[in-house]
Amino acid sequence: MKLPPYPMIEPDLGAPLDIHRAKVLPEWIDWNGHMNVGFYVVAFDKATDTLCNQFGVGWEYTRDKIGMTFVLEAHVTYDREVKEGDPLRITTQILDHDAKRLHYIHAMYHATEGYLAATNELMLMNIDYESRRSAPWPIWARERIEKMATAHASLPRPPQAGRIIGIKRKS
Repeated sequence: MKLPPYPMIEPDLGAPLDIHRAKVLPEWIDWNGHMNVGFYVVAFDKATDTLCNQFGVGWEYTRDKIGMTFVLEAHVTYDREVKEGDPLRITTQILDHDAKRLHYIHAMYHATEGYLAATNELMLMNIDYESRRSAPWPIWARERIEKMATAHASLPRPPQAGRIIGIKRKS
């Protein structure tokens, strides 16, 4: 299958991808008066949907029983709090990819004040719908991933990418 059986959007080759916008919802607020840690992941997951739509592997990809995407690993940093009603701007940078996987990082900013609120580094895998096993990206997705990865290749690697969690001890 050269193209999917559903319409695809024109891909955005901006570097980084800078099209996802959101707002901190009242139900995302915890007793500390800021967005709860779990809802950062929810907001980032919606940004992953935006990314997948760029490649033609969004909701329709699963609805039409072609394939799915599964997150294999995720790492979140919490840099500064956001509160109810705050506007969010989430950018996405592709760090690496291969025939089946996509390594990328989201950065969440307060959309009007501009500060970095959080990051989310992920490893996404393409999955065959029938077998529920890893499978190469469909050609239409692979071509778009490669174009976007090329556009992102000149971006500096974010300092949050590849971090390992742990307590640093002084010698």
